[in-house]
Amino acid sequence: QVQLVESGGGLVQPGGSLRLSCAVSGFTLDYYAIAWFRQAPGKEREAVSCIMSNDGSTYYYDSVKGRFTISRDNAKNTVYLQMSSLKPEDTAVYYCAGLGFLFGTTVQSMCVTHRDEYEYWGQGTQVTVSS
Repeated sequence: QVQLVESGGGLVQPGGSLRLSCAVSGFTLDYYAIAWFRQAPGKEREAVSCIMSNDGSTYYYDSVKGRFTISRDNAKNTVYLQMSSLKPEDTAVYYCAGLGFLFGTTVQSMCVTHRDEYEYWGQGTQVTVSS
C-alpha cells in the first residue's frame, strides 16, 4: 500500500532554514502528485506546495512563494521541501500527501482544485519557528 513518511522537522530561529523529507512508497500509478500541507494550532489545514511525478512541475501558494522550494529525488523516491527565511507564522505540523491524476492534469489543478481530495497522508512533522 501507499506509504508516506515525513522527517526533518524541528525548532529553528526566525530567518533560518529547514529541509523536510517525504519518503514515498507503494504508488503503482505512473502519474501522481505529492503535496505539502501544514496545520497550525487552531487553524485549518492549508496547502503549501505540490510537485508532479511525471515532469516535476511545481506549484507554490503565495504564503511560501520565494521562500520554499519543493523538489524530488526519483532514485530515492523522496520529495523534499526546502524552507528558507522562516517566519514564526510558518510554525505548524507539516504533512505530505499523495494523489493520482490523469495524464494532462496540470500541477495548479492538483494543488488548488483537487487539494481536498488527497487520499494518502504521512504522519506529520512539527516545525517550530521561534527565537
